[in-house]
Amino acid sequence: MNALSDHRLALLREWLAARFGADSFALSPASEDASFRRYFRIAHADRSWVVMDAPPEREDCRPFVRIAALMRAADLHVPEIVAQDLERGFLLLTDLGTTTYLKAFEAGDADALFDDALDALIRLQRASRPGVLPPYDETLLKREIDLFPQWYVARHLGVRLTPEEQQTLAQVAALIVANNLAQPSVYVHRDYMPRNLMVSTPNPGVLDFQDAVFGPITYDIVSLFRDAFVSWEEAQVIDWVVRYWEKARRAGLPVGADFAAFYRDFEWMGLQRHLKVLGIFARIHYRDGKPGYLEDTPRFCRYARAVCARYRELAPLLALFDRLERRESAAGYTF
Repeated sequence: MNALSDHRLALLREWLAARFGADSFALSPASEDASFRRYFRIAHADRSWVVMDAPPEREDCRPFVRIAALMRAADLHVPEIVAQDLERGFLLLTDLGTTTYLKAFEAGDADALFDDALDALIRLQRASRPGVLPPYDETLLKREIDLFPQWYVARHLGVRLTPEEQQTLAQVAALIVANNLAQPSVYVHRDYMPRNLMVSTPNPGVLDFQDAVFGPITYDIVSLFRDAFVSWEEAQVIDWVVRYWEKARRAGLPVGADFAAFYRDFEWMGLQRHLKVLGIFARIHYRDGKPGYLEDTPRFCRYARAVCARYRELAPLLALFDRLERRESAAGYTF
């Protein structure tokens, strides 16, 4: 069925008509989302807004409303909520524009854009208080890693891990999570990536923050620089992470004086995220019928393998990836 002719869209049009008047606005898809949320852009009287459609049986708009207020209080540029219907899952939002960081990179503006993104992230982290957002705790970190064997290995590759391989993965996962939990905790956007940052005034506009948590300080910079849709040379990533680390130290954030140790934490946090994303992208494909994300799994395999190759403790996971790659090639997949 066409996305613009389904039942929820009819309800959405009815809700908007009560505000703008029937047949007085134009509605068009605004962006694709990996969740069950959808976004549409509304044009009316030479102005535009964005409306979120979040089916209440699948998504809850209330965290978005609450965390938007938290981020505005931290001086981040997030959409303002113009109108809401939480029971039906509709939010009318101010429009932060159509140019994502990902699109803006085509003009070669990465350094300046990332500088603004880091400044905004540090403002968010400086506002951190325990007990406000859900904790990014051991249970959640481990549950996310478990998506990798469940959805990527078993469902996508069709591979059943041997008992020895299961033990290897469990042992390495425990090491990764222990590192993540040992890091200082701050507010974590949880998807602070170029596709969720908009070129705007003030810059950046920040989207897709409703899953924010209180957790490891390196998580959001991993999301920023080890992205799903664009890869950077390692030397460039190190330079940007150094810039963050220097800014964070000047801002009084809890980062240590040893950059090498901080970068190690960055990489180990990244490995947790890479394994999670491999599982999520496979799940989105097989469970939710959205195949496009699976095309980017090779990028995350490369990220994960590169990290594993640099740390002796992670060598067993690299060996597991080697075995999976041989099986994957035999099945017709490629890393």
